[in-house]
Amino acid sequence: MTHYANAVTLPLAEYRPRHFLLAVEGPVATVTLNRPEKKNPLTFESYRELTDFFHACARDEHVKAIVVSGAGGNFSSGGDVFEIIGPLVEMNTKGLTAFTRMTGELVKAMRAAPQPVIAAVEGICAGAGAIVAMASDLRLAAPSAKVAFLFNKVGLAGCDMGACAILPRIVGQGRASELLYTGRFMSAQEGERWGFFSRIVDGADLLREAQALAMAIGTGPTYANTMTKRMLAMEWAMSVEEAIEAEAVAQALCMTTEDFARAYRAFAAKEKPVFQGD
Repeated sequence: MTHYANAVTLPLAEYRPRHFLLAVEGPVATVTLNRPEKKNPLTFESYRELTDFFHACARDEHVKAIVVSGAGGNFSSGGDVFEIIGPLVEMNTKGLTAFTRMTGELVKAMRAAPQPVIAAVEGICAGAGAIVAMASDLRLAAPSAKVAFLFNKVGLAGCDMGACAILPRIVGQGRASELLYTGRFMSAQEGERWGFFSRIVDGADLLREAQALAMAIGTGPTYANTMTKRMLAMEWAMSVEEAIEAEAVAQALCMTTEDFARAYRAFAAKEKPVFQGD
């Protein structure tokens, strides 16, 4: 029986997107932005389908981690100049607000997906492409990676798709301010030093390393990993005291899972636990 999550059919392993590539191997889904001739820009249609995809991830229990990458040596150049920016100049306030809310929905969907999302970034990662990397839970870089929040370069504010909320929490307020006020490119080395990237990986190995990291997460305790992602997001708005109490409840729930019992039995038997996600 075919189920639908917005426009995306489940299971995701059988879904064939129109505006990006999707490969599901075991617990890992790899999304590849695939317009390499234009450095993988986003369009109205790809925004919508990507958002629908991440919403659908919440309903596919077989996918445990997600990798996002770009084809042809670049991650994404952001919104397509002629397919998006051109039409925006002609829109009225109502239409523009609908557009900016629609783009923000992608970030909301990525953060709401229970699976950790890993961005494998090489080459150009700019504008909305930088936002997609920022909205991911982890980021690996090739030495060629160049990240820019270009919004002020086209006469817009840096407060786009959650950048003023999320980027300072990754790199710090001062560094985020510099990137958002100048729109300049941040190199892979600088991004690693600032904490935007977890590590730099040789370009030929980048996707494989990102998928290996996703596999390590995907074969871990699924319920617990989902709880970690939820709490990382929820605790932004909590006091330390509230966070400690929330974590006490969350951890107690994790202690009721069979994976927790499996880990204990494996430890007692001096074996490596094989988690099953329940």
